[in-house]
Amino acid sequence: MESPQSSDGTQPNPVAKLHWGMDEKSFLLLLHLSQLAGMILPGAGLVLPIVMWATEKENSPLIDEHGKVIFNWMISSLIYTLISLVLCFFLIGFPILIVLLILMVVFPIIGGIKANDGMVWKYPLSISFFSRPMEPFHRLGQ
Repeated sequence: MESPQSSDGTQPNPVAKLHWGMDEKSFLLLLHLSQLAGMILPGAGLVLPIVMWATEKENSPLIDEHGKVIFNWMISSLIYTLISLVLCFFLIGFPILIVLLILMVVFPIIGGIKANDGMVWKYPLSISFFSRPMEPFHRLGQ
Protein backbone atom coordinates (compact mmCIF):
# COMPACT_ATOMS: atom_id res chain seq x y z
CA MET A 1 0.00 0.00 0.00
CA GLU A 2 1.41 3.37 -1.02
CA SER A 3 1.69 6.31 1.32
CA PRO A 4 -0.61 9.24 0.53
CA GLN A 5 0.93 12.19 -1.30
CA SER A 6 -0.17 15.72 -2.02
CA SER A 7 -0.43 16.93 -5.61
CA ASP A 8 3.18 18.15 -5.51
CA GLY A 9 4.40 14.62 -4.69
CA THR A 10 5.37 15.17 -1.06
CA GLN A 11 4.34 12.60 1.51
CA PRO A 12 2.84 13.53 4.87
CA ASN A 13 4.71 12.41 7.94
CA PRO A 14 2.14 10.43 9.96
CA VAL A 15 4.15 10.55 13.19
CA ALA A 16 5.02 14.24 13.03
CA LYS A 17 3.03 16.41 15.43
CA LEU A 18 1.85 19.81 14.32
CA HIS A 19 1.88 22.91 16.47
CA TRP A 20 -1.71 22.16 17.34
CA GLY A 21 -0.67 18.87 18.97
CA MET A 22 -2.34 16.45 16.56
CA ASP A 23 -1.41 14.34 13.56
CA GLU A 24 -1.90 15.67 10.05
CA LYS A 25 -5.07 13.70 9.26
CA SER A 26 -6.80 14.92 12.41
CA PHE A 27 -5.69 18.47 11.71
CA LEU A 28 -7.06 18.29 8.15
CA LEU A 29 -10.38 16.92 9.40
CA LEU A 30 -10.67 19.76 11.92
CA LEU A 31 -9.56 22.31 9.33
CA HIS A 32 -12.58 21.42 7.20
CA LEU A 33 -14.97 21.18 10.15
CA SER A 34 -13.71 24.46 11.65
CA GLN A 35 -15.90 26.28 9.12
CA LEU A 36 -18.88 25.13 11.19
CA ALA A 37 -17.59 26.90 14.31
CA GLY A 38 -19.56 29.96 13.25
CA MET A 39 -22.73 28.11 14.18
CA ILE A 40 -21.60 28.22 17.82
CA LEU A 41 -19.71 31.50 17.94
CA PRO A 42 -20.37 34.12 15.24
CA GLY A 43 -17.23 34.83 13.20
CA ALA A 44 -15.40 31.74 14.44
CA GLY A 45 -16.21 29.86 11.22
CA LEU A 46 -14.09 32.41 9.38
CA VAL A 47 -11.36 33.18 11.91
CA LEU A 48 -10.58 29.62 13.04
CA PRO A 49 -9.88 28.16 9.56
CA ILE A 50 -7.75 31.21 8.69
CA VAL A 51 -5.66 30.85 11.85
CA MET A 52 -5.33 27.07 11.45
CA TRP A 53 -4.25 27.32 7.82
CA ALA A 54 -1.96 30.32 8.30
CA THR A 55 -0.08 28.71 11.19
CA GLU A 56 0.49 25.35 9.49
CA LYS A 57 0.54 25.86 5.71
CA GLU A 58 4.31 26.35 5.67
CA ASN A 59 4.83 23.11 7.60
CA SER A 60 2.87 20.87 5.24
CA PRO A 61 2.08 21.10 1.53
CA LEU A 62 -0.94 18.90 2.22
CA ILE A 63 -2.37 21.37 4.74
CA ASP A 64 -1.72 24.18 2.27
CA GLU A 65 -3.57 22.28 -0.47
CA HIS A 66 -6.60 21.59 1.75
CA GLY A 67 -6.58 25.19 2.95
CA LYS A 68 -6.72 26.50 -0.61
CA VAL A 69 -9.67 24.23 -1.39
CA ILE A 70 -11.46 25.42 1.76
CA PHE A 71 -10.85 29.11 1.09
CA ASN A 72 -11.94 28.78 -2.54
CA TRP A 73 -15.25 27.52 -1.15
CA MET A 74 -15.49 30.13 1.61
CA ILE A 75 -14.94 33.04 -0.78
CA SER A 76 -17.28 31.49 -3.38
CA SER A 77 -20.02 30.93 -0.80
CA LEU A 78 -19.68 34.54 0.37
CA ILE A 79 -20.19 35.74 -3.20
CA TYR A 80 -23.17 33.41 -3.66
CA THR A 81 -24.65 34.61 -0.37
CA LEU A 82 -24.39 38.26 -1.39
CA ILE A 83 -26.00 37.52 -4.76
CA SER A 84 -28.78 35.55 -3.03
CA LEU A 85 -29.44 38.40 -0.61
CA VAL A 86 -29.86 40.81 -3.52
CA LEU A 87 -32.15 38.31 -5.25
CA CYS A 88 -34.28 38.10 -2.09
CA PHE A 89 -35.79 41.43 -3.16
CA PHE A 90 -37.23 39.54 -6.13
CA LEU A 91 -38.23 36.52 -3.97
CA ILE A 92 -36.10 34.10 -6.00
CA GLY A 93 -33.22 34.59 -3.58
CA PHE A 94 -34.93 32.90 -0.63
CA PRO A 95 -34.84 29.32 -1.97
CA ILE A 96 -31.32 29.86 -3.30
CA LEU A 97 -30.23 31.13 0.11
CA ILE A 98 -31.75 28.11 1.87
CA VAL A 99 -29.95 25.69 -0.47
CA LEU A 100 -26.72 27.63 -0.03
CA LEU A 101 -26.98 27.50 3.77
CA ILE A 102 -27.47 23.73 3.60
CA LEU A 103 -24.41 23.39 1.35
CA MET A 104 -22.37 25.52 3.77
CA VAL A 105 -22.97 22.80 6.38
CA VAL A 106 -22.82 19.71 4.17
CA PHE A 107 -19.70 20.54 2.12
CA PRO A 108 -17.33 20.99 5.11
CA ILE A 109 -18.56 17.68 6.55
CA ILE A 110 -17.92 15.87 3.25
CA GLY A 111 -14.54 17.61 2.91
CA GLY A 112 -13.57 16.54 6.43
CA ILE A 113 -14.59 12.93 5.78
CA LYS A 114 -12.63 12.87 2.52
CA ALA A 115 -9.60 14.43 4.26
CA ASN A 116 -9.77 11.77 6.96
CA ASP A 117 -9.79 9.14 4.17
CA GLY A 118 -6.62 10.68 2.70
CA MET A 119 -8.31 12.55 -0.14
CA VAL A 120 -8.42 16.16 -1.24
CA TRP A 121 -12.00 17.04 -2.22
CA LYS A 122 -12.74 20.15 -4.29
CA TYR A 123 -15.98 21.62 -3.04
CA PRO A 124 -18.49 21.75 -5.92
CA LEU A 125 -19.48 25.25 -7.11
CA SER A 126 -16.13 26.66 -5.90
CA ILE A 127 -14.51 29.41 -7.92
CA SER A 128 -10.72 29.03 -8.24
CA PHE A 129 -9.16 31.92 -6.36
CA PHE A 130 -6.23 29.79 -5.17
CA SER A 131 -4.62 26.92 -7.04
CA ARG A 132 -6.38 23.62 -6.39
CA PRO A 133 -6.52 20.04 -7.63
CA MET A 134 -8.03 19.60 -11.08
CA GLU A 135 -10.28 16.65 -10.14
CA PRO A 136 -13.38 17.01 -7.94
CA PHE A 137 -11.50 14.79 -5.49
CA HIS A 138 -8.43 12.64 -5.75
CA ARG A 139 -6.75 10.13 -3.53
CA LEU A 140 -3.43 11.44 -2.39
CA GLY A 141 -0.57 9.80 -4.27
CA GLN A 142 -2.56 8.98 -7.41
